[in-house]
Amino acid sequence: MLLTGTPRPTTASRKQVRKDTWRSPEHRKDWRVALPFLLPATVGFIFFAVYPVLRGIYLSFTNFRILSPPTWTGLANYRELLHDSVFWGSLRVTVYFVVLSVGIGILISLVTAVILQRLTKSTVIRGLVILPFLISSVVAALVWQLMLDPELGIVNIVLKSLTGHSILFLGSSTWVIPSVAFISVWKSMGYNAILIFAGLQTIPGDIYEAARIDGAGEIRMFRKLTLPLLRPIMAMVVILTVISAFQVFDIVAVATGGPQGTPGGPANASNVLPLYIYNTGFGEFDFGYAVTMSMALFVMLLAITFTQMRLLRANQSDLG
Repeated sequence: MLLTGTPRPTTASRKQVRKDTWRSPEHRKDWRVALPFLLPATVGFIFFAVYPVLRGIYLSFTNFRILSPPTWTGLANYRELLHDSVFWGSLRVTVYFVVLSVGIGILISLVTAVILQRLTKSTVIRGLVILPFLISSVVAALVWQLMLDPELGIVNIVLKSLTGHSILFLGSSTWVIPSVAFISVWKSMGYNAILIFAGLQTIPGDIYEAARIDGAGEIRMFRKLTLPLLRPIMAMVVILTVISAFQVFDIVAVATGGPQGTPGGPANASNVLPLYIYNTGFGEFDFGYAVTMSMALFVMLLAITFTQMRLLRANQSDLG
């Protein structure tokens, strides 16, 4: 806190201090030491992130098929995108999947993290929670495809013994997205729970002791203390989960593409946007239009991420 009468530093003075620090010999020496360590990551970022994005932007304005060089078509791909009913249907399916998987997944992860903190200190149990995340998405989808099989799956065997009938989890347009969202939640829940658990560990216990002295109950402390203090961690988990859910591909392709099914079926009910992009590029070899849809997804994810960071105030913490 500034003493009374002490002038507050102006913006110009702060800029001058930063400029003097940048020009100092010690700072230049630190940069020379850090540059060899930064260079490999910078080169990799340019070649594997910046260049593909710039190349993709260019290809989205071309008619590009695998056996012929790209030809410039201007905004033709984007005009086709606006009138592509399959694209908009895939986008609706993707948003439906994101709402289910993110909403249910974050809630279950939060409850699991609180239980891990309050009821157990066993590292074995905490390790078991993250095991599903360590399993390959393809393996997880195959296992759940067998478990949800309408004839031989253990889930339908139990349902049939209790209710007298089975459910086409992956073969019904009503159940396929909830079923795939459940598989995604099952796989990612442990990882998100561990992240939230780590955030809970950073909250000082004195805050809860003071709240108990004031007569606050567990539910009120959770709403008024835990959730606000967890905001940076929760913002990170929500943003990462939303981005991952919008990019879902392998779980949907494997789970819905069984012996009697088609990836994205039935009747495009699970044709999420990444799957449609893949089928357009590697099935129809229309890479120009596939890249256009990829650019549209990229822009949507940028806008969604920026909006979430602003609304959730991800760079601010109530701990002070």
